Amino acid sequence: MRDLPGFTLAGYDKGRGILVQALWFAVMNTVFMAWFTPARVRTALLRAFGAEIGTGVLIRHRVRVLWPWKLTVGDHTWIGEGAWILNLEPVTLGAHVCVSQEALLCTGSHDHRAADFRYRNAPITVDDGAWVATRATVLAGVKVGRCAVVGAGAILHKDLPELTLHTADNRRRPVEEPV
Repeated sequence: MRDLPGFTLAGYDKGRGILVQALWFAVMNTVFMAWFTPARVRTALLRAFGAEIGTGVLIRHRVRVLWPWKLTVGDHTWIGEGAWILNLEPVTLGAHVCVSQEALLCTGSHDHRAADFRYRNAPITVDDGAWVATRATVLAGVKVGRCAVVGAGAILHKDLPELTLHTADNRRRPVEEPV
């Protein structure tokens, strides 16, 4: 039986104080996610809030990032419209990574065996050249290998080796390395 009122944030570090968190939410929901905000402004806002962002990064509108200070993005990476980076723990995106429209990278979960439903969070890493396709979900503690592909609508709950395609029907097969 769950004791949801027993849930606390004990042991979880958001990484910044309440004022910075509130300021980020205000900026994210008014400027960062807006369709009229240029991509270069989005990257500048993430950097201003502590994210490590490479050169040539493209971030489309309606992207949500929970905590910018827990985000690292390599050079020439694209984050598509409506993607959600729910990074209670660090998310690292390598260079030339594509996170497509409405994809979800979720570093947070709960321990289903614990009555208090405590957090069971873990970081996510997406290596160079990988692609998380539209509406795919990458869960806590997962590493997506170099040039691997998480197919459209797939849910990835364990590491994906480099040069591997993981599809929504849970099949995995080799992919050809990009030229």
